[in-house]
Amino acid sequence: MKLERLLHSQGFGSRKECRALIRAGLLSIAGETIDDPFADVSPENLVFSVDGDEWQYREKAYLVLHKPANYECSHQPQFHPSVFSLLPAPLVTRGVQCVGRLDQDSTGLMLLSDDGQFIHYWSSGKKRVPKVYEVATAEPVTDAQVEALLAGVQLHDEPAPIVAAACERTAERALRLTVTEGKYHQVKRMVAAAGNHVDRLHRSRIGGFDLPAELAPGEWRWLDEADLARLAEFAALS
Repeated sequence: MKLERLLHSQGFGSRKECRALIRAGLLSIAGETIDDPFADVSPENLVFSVDGDEWQYREKAYLVLHKPANYECSHQPQFHPSVFSLLPAPLVTRGVQCVGRLDQDSTGLMLLSDDGQFIHYWSSGKKRVPKVYEVATAEPVTDAQVEALLAGVQLHDEPAPIVAAACERTAERALRLTVTEGKYHQVKRMVAAAGNHVDRLHRSRIGGFDLPAELAPGEWRWLDEADLARLAEFAALS
């Protein structure tokens, strides 16, 4: 693969911008500066540096982000900063998108990718992928509320009751709720329909993949093969 094409595929700008970057001596491989944008390189397992920052070539980007509160999952946020401002610019340039969304006041596990099939699969409610939420409630959680969520609650504009895949009280004012659909404000609406109110909402798991404990709010990292395998624990990518 030509170097200019490789850099372009990794989000470092247009072909013209990538040629200029290389000719300026800002790209190096194994410590050697390469200033020929048309030099051929093998992308497989390639590690390169751009202006001192090390990168590894990845055909597709798969990321996990610990979303903080007061960030919007949009490239054009209205009232709060965008979650994309937490990522390096090349990832945004190459077209990484949120796999599903969290409300601006919600926190926790977010997946991002530029792989359209991956995004569709893991954001589609039809795939019934379980998503686990830690819910802090305004009022004490009652047995009746837990039972209602497990039996199914009726939401406005939904033809049938929505049933939690799992639900348990974890503290006087806290629930762990598992859902498999991806409806608008689903957890908040379900808790309200059961007779309580969500104060804080944190997503802790998608499929078989838990939010990494070492990932602080606002931090991100690449998903590796083991992460992707855990993510797909409950379902296989079609």
